[in-house]
Amino acid sequence: MNRKTFLNSVIGAFALGVTGFAASAQSGDPIKVGEINHYKRLAAFAEPYKQGIELALEEINADGGVLDRPLEFIFRDDQGDPGEAIKIAEELMTSEGTVMITGSILSNVGLAISSVAAEKGWVYLAAEPLADALTWSQGNPWTFRLRTSTYMQAAMLAEQAAKTDAVKYATIAPNYAYGKDAVAAFKEVLTELKPEVEFVGEQWPALFKIDAGAEVQALERSKPDAIYNVTFGPDLAKFVREGTTRGLFGGRTVYGLLSGEPEYLEPLADEAPEGWVVTGYPWYDFSDEDGANKPFVDAYQAKFDETPKLGSLVGYMTAQSIAAAISKAGSTESDAIRMAFEGLDVATPVGDITFREIDNQATMGAFVGKTMLKDGAGVMTDWTYLDGADYLPSDEEVSKLRPAE
Repeated sequence: MNRKTFLNSVIGAFALGVTGFAASAQSGDPIKVGEINHYKRLAAFAEPYKQGIELALEEINADGGVLDRPLEFIFRDDQGDPGEAIKIAEELMTSEGTVMITGSILSNVGLAISSVAAEKGWVYLAAEPLADALTWSQGNPWTFRLRTSTYMQAAMLAEQAAKTDAVKYATIAPNYAYGKDAVAAFKEVLTELKPEVEFVGEQWPALFKIDAGAEVQALERSKPDAIYNVTFGPDLAKFVREGTTRGLFGGRTVYGLLSGEPEYLEPLADEAPEGWVVTGYPWYDFSDEDGANKPFVDAYQAKFDETPKLGSLVGYMTAQSIAAAISKAGSTESDAIRMAFEGLDVATPVGDITFREIDNQATMGAFVGKTMLKDGAGVMTDWTYLDGADYLPSDEEVSKLRPAE
């Protein structure tokens, strides 16, 4: 979709009013999708994601909806609790008339929803949870993942690390599924690319309960050449502050998974670290040459009067993917949607992506660059977009990781 077409569709939706337009262009009841997320517990991250969905829905419904019916998301809050998420999924699929489930940020919640989806035969699009288990060791035919996985992003950073002279690495990651996967993947790929590397220290703070001073001291004692950081949110802010104060980052390159995402970089303001190699989202640096990225950013800012986060992009792509799958299925039956997701191609702001048949993982890539301070705020510079398809194991390797179906 070119920029002119994209903006015209959004402007048209604003001018006509989505509800009125949909009523005149579509027939039948809305196709409902259940969206389960941590809207209160992680509001700063979940709200931009929700807004991305809302922007995409506006565009989709202004263009006639899906199967000539309006597409509607029912948003529910699970408070970040796996048990509550399962309960909500049951209610949505049995009482609310939803045709599938999507959502979640935290990996433990995503894994819980995935498990009940497999048991009940419900399609679940894991939009944001990153744990590799979702599509590999605990993968199932009913669960698909949109966002670039932990392994993929860790492999991108490992590739950058292998180009340097650093040999001794220390790691710090939250002590749950996502953090463990992130460290394991970085070690695996970096060791393959550079066999002489050593991992001289590991720190595993509890999620959102980091004792940053103690963690920084422990990392310093291990005397690494470089550091691999997987902390995020408030843990990242505390780690950056203590690490800067105590000189941990001096003379060392830090590789930060997610650390360049606006959700995590912007709150650091002028305390943002410089020179870290990170995955992130440089929305502020797109030009007309960057495909549909800039039109998406422009439309998002026009609608919400605020800048997008990576979650905004993921939310937008979530709605796009679901609309594409249901359209391909030609039906709202669970099995038809499931089969449509397998091998599904979707045109998105970051280019075309595919949901691989071998493991139900989308090939969405990631932006990799370095952090720097600009006008008192942290940004990404020297960035490039890496295609996710280039950072996934072969089908043969995945078949060994994934349970037989």
